[in-house]
Amino acid sequence: MAEEPPFTIGIEEEYLLVDAETGALAEAPAELMDEAQERLGKQVSPEFLQCQIEVGTGVCASVAEARTDLANLRRTVADLAGRHGLAPIAASCHPFSDWRDQHFTDRDRYRGLARDLRGVADRMLICGMHVHVGIPAEEDRIDLMGQMAYFLPHLLAMSGSSPFWQGQDTGLSSYRLTVFDNMPRTGLPPLLSNWSDWRRSVETLAQLGVIEDGTKIWWDLRPSDNFPTLETRICDICPRIEDALTLAALLQCTHRMLWRLKQRNQRWRVYDRFLLEENRWRAMRHGVREGLIDFGRHRIIPLPQLVDEWLELIAEDADQLGCQAEVARARALVRAGNASDRQREIFEAAGGGAEGGRAVVRHLMAEYREGL
Repeated sequence: MAEEPPFTIGIEEEYLLVDAETGALAEAPAELMDEAQERLGKQVSPEFLQCQIEVGTGVCASVAEARTDLANLRRTVADLAGRHGLAPIAASCHPFSDWRDQHFTDRDRYRGLARDLRGVADRMLICGMHVHVGIPAEEDRIDLMGQMAYFLPHLLAMSGSSPFWQGQDTGLSSYRLTVFDNMPRTGLPPLLSNWSDWRRSVETLAQLGVIEDGTKIWWDLRPSDNFPTLETRICDICPRIEDALTLAALLQCTHRMLWRLKQRNQRWRVYDRFLLEENRWRAMRHGVREGLIDFGRHRIIPLPQLVDEWLELIAEDADQLGCQAEVARARALVRAGNASDRQREIFEAAGGGAEGGRAVVRHLMAEYREGL
């Protein structure tokens, strides 16, 4: 049997900065970024827009280790932002601020994105969560990527945190992806046969000058260009740290489950991307409320049932990786509703309109600090 990969994890999160009093988006002063980098080093960086900030854990051997690291990152950003009258929120779209009022960060990379993408880049007022899972063998990364695509809509449904756009209820659980999908080289990953397929595709575009490297390929799931990992990028950012850790645990365990199957000359069925796109849309639109298609049974199955079955599949892996509690929380998450559901409840309870939007931001500010 092949040596088992470490299945280490790394979590990257993007936050929006808001005025602590009004809840409106606010640009990060240079002093805030200087203070954050002095405290956190390379674990924090500016993002595309000046009202955003990005953090990333180190390479974590377990979800417990990721919890400690991510909690420190969230806590530090909140404390430093508070000194400037600001607060971070972990939501993929701001409930009411307008993208037209935002400015991009003056860095070479972001100037290049603004130049290349023009009007598409202007609307990129969105935040996400990326989870890396360590898999050293290149061919294993490609093989598991093709199978892992099946589970991406499930993760999106659970993570939805962007129901509002410019003060309007979009009717979607994840409006973020409707914005992000306007970018090139996004969406579900294609089915690749081997590592050479991946490198050949990247090098073709790089040699033409279309991209610099694989970091400009923004699929929902991709081999990282910088680390020996598979990087899942489909998730909305989670307002609560516990939900983020649950999704990270599901990812870690599912990668291990698929690797186990491979050692037995078995594999998860790989479905046509046309079919998986339908589940991706259902997750964007409905979150956890309307279920996803089970293509083997030719039925739409409620998310709670799908999650129960999923947890049975990865029970052995959760035991081995020591994340049983985080994985088990998935059941409560899909039954109670995702972050978009909670935001709508707050909005309606506050009477909607401008006051409803401000109430949602206050709610998101509180959820950001839960568990810290």
